[in-house]
Amino acid sequence: MKKWILLNLILMFSGMVLAQEFDARGDSTREQSMPQIEILTQRDRILSKVPGSVAVLDFRSIQKIAPIHGNELFRKIPGLNVVDEEGAGLRINIGVRGLDPDRSRNVLVLEDGIPIALNPYGEPELYFTPPIDKMTAVEVLKGSGQILFGPQTTGGVVNLISANPPEKEASTLRLKAGTGGFVSTYASYGNTIDKVGFLVSYLNKRADMMGATRFNLHDIAAKMSIALSEKAKIGIKLGLYDELSNSTYIGLTQTMYDKGGQDYLRMAPNDLLPVRRYHFSATHQYKLSSQWQWSTTAFAYTTTRNWRRQDFSTSAAAANRTGIVWGDPTVPGGALYMLKTNGHRNREFGVAAIESQLKWRTAKQLLQAGIRLLAERADEQFLVGSKPDAVGGNLRDVEQRKGKAISLYVHDKIVITKKLEINVGLRVEHFDYSRNILRGRFMFNGVATTADTNVVASNNLMAVIPGGGFNYNLDEGVTLFGGIHRGFAPPRTKDAITSEGMALDLAQEDSWNSELGLRALLRDFFKAEFTLFSMEFNNQIIPVSQSSGNANATGLANGGRTSHIGVEAGVSFDLAKQMKKNFSLVFAANGTWIDSRFSANRFIVVGANKVNVKNNQLPYAPSLMLNHSIELSSAKGAGIRLSGNFVGKQFADELNTISASADGRNGLLASRYITDLSAFARLSKKQILFSLAVKNLTNERYIASRRPQGIRVGIDRQVVLGMEVKW
Repeated sequence: MKKWILLNLILMFSGMVLAQEFDARGDSTREQSMPQIEILTQRDRILSKVPGSVAVLDFRSIQKIAPIHGNELFRKIPGLNVVDEEGAGLRINIGVRGLDPDRSRNVLVLEDGIPIALNPYGEPELYFTPPIDKMTAVEVLKGSGQILFGPQTTGGVVNLISANPPEKEASTLRLKAGTGGFVSTYASYGNTIDKVGFLVSYLNKRADMMGATRFNLHDIAAKMSIALSEKAKIGIKLGLYDELSNSTYIGLTQTMYDKGGQDYLRMAPNDLLPVRRYHFSATHQYKLSSQWQWSTTAFAYTTTRNWRRQDFSTSAAAANRTGIVWGDPTVPGGALYMLKTNGHRNREFGVAAIESQLKWRTAKQLLQAGIRLLAERADEQFLVGSKPDAVGGNLRDVEQRKGKAISLYVHDKIVITKKLEINVGLRVEHFDYSRNILRGRFMFNGVATTADTNVVASNNLMAVIPGGGFNYNLDEGVTLFGGIHRGFAPPRTKDAITSEGMALDLAQEDSWNSELGLRALLRDFFKAEFTLFSMEFNNQIIPVSQSSGNANATGLANGGRTSHIGVEAGVSFDLAKQMKKNFSLVFAANGTWIDSRFSANRFIVVGANKVNVKNNQLPYAPSLMLNHSIELSSAKGAGIRLSGNFVGKQFADELNTISASADGRNGLLASRYITDLSAFARLSKKQILFSLAVKNLTNERYIASRRPQGIRVGIDRQVVLGMEVKW
């Protein structure tokens, strides 16, 4: 491994290399301009004017990386720590600038500008991730421009962009196949007839064993763009996502990992997670005049997530055991005892919203103001099955959670001089939420009971979110930028209201985020960005759910004051273009250093004692992350790319425990370095692209996570062949 690290470090420093990898050429197929919620654009001239750090990976960049799943792309963006859960990227866990990555709760993830969380306000977890196989670009915004979006914008905004209807008839077939029975098939057809453009697509993606995961998913989508007149147009999107996987919470014990040979063992083979999502959005855009534009977007989606998981215990004295034991029973806490029962966590989520926005644009000003009304609902059941593979069971818990949110915002970009541009904005969020427990499990005189109930409780919160930023052009292509904004992330409804119907004093996150940076875009061969940032929390919400590793599943808590300061830096340089050669030799690198700590007294109960974790590092917040690559490609579209990803050590708990616990849930996560290789060749006249990708080239073995309930081993070496045909 050391020789591979040395080789890649030499490549990195010899080229002075990448902050954000993006290729301005994009896809060769021209697309309709489709009305939808806008985040950024892929044009360098616009990127230079964004008041804050930003990263864009366009279609060509995605092609060259040849990702199996989206986690591979997110890792290449400065400031993002991505934690693998099942190795297949079906559920992303993104931490931004030291924030906890559990279920991506602290980042707003969008698809074509539309939120994808189960319930954006009351249940912000990501149990669904749009497949990267159908995306044409990825945008990440971490600056004060987040005022235009919400909620959960404390860490940033991630927008996944799918293809729009083409201007003329076009078809695409994209095939991938690799180790572990991995197969991905994507097909699309689109055209524009008169004033109507459309695109339909289908994706099937599956694997027999990607790590320990078997999955099969289908994604069907359709887009339509209708030009009603010279001033008005409509964009419509429909989609269906259907997934079946054997995802589980159970991970390896420490003894199992140390022994080896069991990295991808399926300890609960009957665990099953089906996810189905229907979504719809429509945007009407009307040009009132040369200066005024009005747009309205309506969207709705439902997500069904019924998760069957086998019960287990860490106690040898547990009743109802199957006789199957994993780990070492001779080590206290080092074994898992499988039980005959299972739990069905049946949940259905619904979201509906309408957002209207007015834009006023002049040569020196862009004023945007809008309002959004959003309603969300969650229906939850918990059933106890009598055997590990039971498809039903006795009803234990039933509840319903509802929320209504009103968002108002205004954002103004003003050109002060030829060099100076300022951005100021204000967002107001008001959220009403309720929890109706129809049947629940309660503690009465210290005894757990199940009874028919009808406990209803409600509460509300309001937040005023200011923000501002600036851009100052020091020279042509060189921009100084900075900004400050308030972070907003409400607590989950089921955490703010207890199972007994008590509304807790669990406040929304209150943070101030600031950054100062320098961006350079010099001609078409040199790009660089350097950013200093700070996030100060007064009452950061700390996940203590099962997915975050807490077996007692007590929800979230306000963790007191935390501090995040750091640096993001990177550069990209095309040596061949500078020498005016007809090929490309790109060296690229980016790095992030973060200090994320509890900045005030916070006491954790350990046995009979209370331990103060002040100055401890936050869980799953590595101090150092590095990416680098070298890419050689010809003018005809053939090339090879070698890249490396380094993630520094991480702690799994607030106590910063170094020694591994017997159950594998706590302990230090050692640093890791992963090398990927990809090669590609294009037959330009026939629009055919061939690719070969080797992930984890050196087959590095590492602990990706100790969550939710034990060790998850990082994915081993994967070899994938791909072909794309356009006509």
